[in-house]
Amino acid sequence: MLLRFIIIVVVFFVGQIVVLTQESNVTARKPCRIEVREQGTNILVPLVELRTTHQQRFVTDNAGVIALDSPELIGRETWFNVNGYGYSVKQDGFGMSGVRLIPEYGKTLRVDVQRDIVAKRLGRLTGAGCFAESQKLGEYTQIPETGVFGCDSVQNAVYNGRLFWIWGDTTLAHYPLGIFHATAATTDIAPFSAQVVLKSLKLDTQTQQQEAVVQRRNLSLKLEPPLFLAYQYFTDATEKPRGVAVMSGDKPTWLSGCVVLPDKKGTQRLVAVYAKIHPPLEVYEYGLCVWNDAKKSFEHLRTIWAKKQDSRSTKPIVPEGHAVLWRDKQGKCWVLFGDPFPRLRCPATYEAWQNPDQWETLTPQNQLLSASDNSPIIPHSGSIAWNTFRQCWVTVFTQKFGKPTAFGEVWYAESDEPTGHWGNAVKILSHGNYTFYNPCIHAESFSQDSQILLFEGTFAAMFADNPPLVPRYDYTQILYRLDLNDSALAAAQKNKK
Repeated sequence: MLLRFIIIVVVFFVGQIVVLTQESNVTARKPCRIEVREQGTNILVPLVELRTTHQQRFVTDNAGVIALDSPELIGRETWFNVNGYGYSVKQDGFGMSGVRLIPEYGKTLRVDVQRDIVAKRLGRLTGAGCFAESQKLGEYTQIPETGVFGCDSVQNAVYNGRLFWIWGDTTLAHYPLGIFHATAATTDIAPFSAQVVLKSLKLDTQTQQQEAVVQRRNLSLKLEPPLFLAYQYFTDATEKPRGVAVMSGDKPTWLSGCVVLPDKKGTQRLVAVYAKIHPPLEVYEYGLCVWNDAKKSFEHLRTIWAKKQDSRSTKPIVPEGHAVLWRDKQGKCWVLFGDPFPRLRCPATYEAWQNPDQWETLTPQNQLLSASDNSPIIPHSGSIAWNTFRQCWVTVFTQKFGKPTAFGEVWYAESDEPTGHWGNAVKILSHGNYTFYNPCIHAESFSQDSQILLFEGTFAAMFADNPPLVPRYDYTQILYRLDLNDSALAAAQKNKK
């Protein structure tokens, strides 16, 4: 009996060792690496979704990579529908747009997509898990997480030798209600340069160092994915991002018209307009605020309009939107405020900005014509900038009530003056049934010989036709590049007025 008992115990433990060894081997296997690249250029493409027939969804990260480890798919020929939000694969005879792959642990598979849009996607600037898929494969593991899961549109200004970033309502991990009084961070003034990006990626292994050589070449010549920005957020005592514009009154505070202006002593002042918001989008107060360097927050300067106290039935025009500096033919320097086209100007000084008597209202162009068919295009939101390469003013804006998405179609146009007249527009971006609003041009990226225009916008399901939310990408900012020597823009450039 004793011998039988010993044999049973030995067999049991040997079986357990075998099972644990098998489980360990499975655990140690790397997921299947699926990379998505643009046809003809070999460029990696972020934000491409692969979906199986049983509705598993996989989305490429900022390195254009998916890490697939679903046991039911390994070793099995699998159909993936492809939704590239501006990138696609050809339909088959049944109208299906997808690819067949056989995933295997540790294997690398490739999906090629064609670019259907003029602008080129570079990657996500905000949100969590920008390199989550790559990190499952042991790549880009040094990139830190900020704790920010999503946020609304951006405002930028160069202040104290740094590029200042301000966002609207911000989503965090711990609860659905996050920060509603603006978040902010700083970066290098030229955060998209090769040197800065490579430093941010912290490539340290031999393989990554080899990749760094490739990335250095790509970023300096073309600026391609993968992309990562090392934001330095303004945080609370626990080092979590915090609100930087806590104005009195309930509900959210939104900032706009962010700009740096000199005061009469020559001191540079970072200023903005704040709006207090009642849900869903009703402004009940406008005011001016100024950045306090010691407190690292915006402080109330003066209230311009309050719904309960002001006899005016309609909201006044205030210096909101995106701000640009402009010197007129007489040599006077102005700051223009618009979204996208200027609606207000004032002398470019701190004192003039805070005095409504020195504000001058402008009448922006209310529509442009499509360069393809002369149909009217009504601007909704966007920004303008002077472009040295084109030697003119350029604009990138979202169309109001466009198709296929009401607020997701993005256009480009040019003008000799910041106040117009703007020439015919060319559509440069569409995400299908998904919104892309408040595009912001990164004018600080321009150089004397740059042919590249960079802009970002907010990618969100809001205002679209109830699309499924894209994991990690929804309610974040995505950066695009526009090559200004692209022949697709010729119609906008020759029709400039």
